[in-house]
Amino acid sequence: MTIRLMLVDDQVLLRTGFRMVLAAQPDMEVVAEAGDGVEALQALKSTRVDVVLMDVRMPKLDGVEATRRICSEPGAPRVLILTTFDLDEYAFSGLKAGASGFMLKDVPPGELLAAIRAVHSGDAVVAPSTTRRLLDRFSPMLPSGAGREPEHKALSRLTEREREVMLLVAQGLSNGEIAALLVLSEATVKTHVGRILTKLELRDRVQVVVLAYETGLVRAGGGSLS
Repeated sequence: MTIRLMLVDDQVLLRTGFRMVLAAQPDMEVVAEAGDGVEALQALKSTRVDVVLMDVRMPKLDGVEATRRICSEPGAPRVLILTTFDLDEYAFSGLKAGASGFMLKDVPPGELLAAIRAVHSGDAVVAPSTTRRLLDRFSPMLPSGAGREPEHKALSRLTEREREVMLLVAQGLSNGEIAALLVLSEATVKTHVGRILTKLELRDRVQVVVLAYETGLVRAGGGSLS
């Protein structure tokens, strides 16, 4: 299956460089390009795209708002945020807006290609521990968990075991680490994570971490509510 890609960046040379790398892949095709968020939204009206490579700092409409609008639509393509600086607040906002992950623009080509394939398959490409560092740094931007009744009500849909798994995901543990800690098989943990995503209507593990912070289930610094 060919992965249909859209490049969104206001720097033409950067788009050209990415396009050359992607065009050399037998399973990838760049089907659209845009120089800002407005152009990206317009292009998506007439072009089917699987994965959007989204810059954040652009004129007219930045990548964060464009990501939010894209991800709010049913059947939306996956969005991979590309940022210049590690732990950029724009990348943080992009994750909250629904992106499936973020990467630095100077990432080695092999890692970028692997990330695109992972996002296309439904995975997130930000390691949970990296997401946690991101959230720890920018947690003041999040609303307090206190009084967030809709989110707390959402968490009540989870079983005790699912809530336990969600907490460990939010603390940055991999499926293998969670399995070892809870004395479960890795397949069982994967099943629990899938049920958590379904019940809470979340796209991926990144969104699990964000929700855990928003509800106060996890606090900045990695602590959890008792």
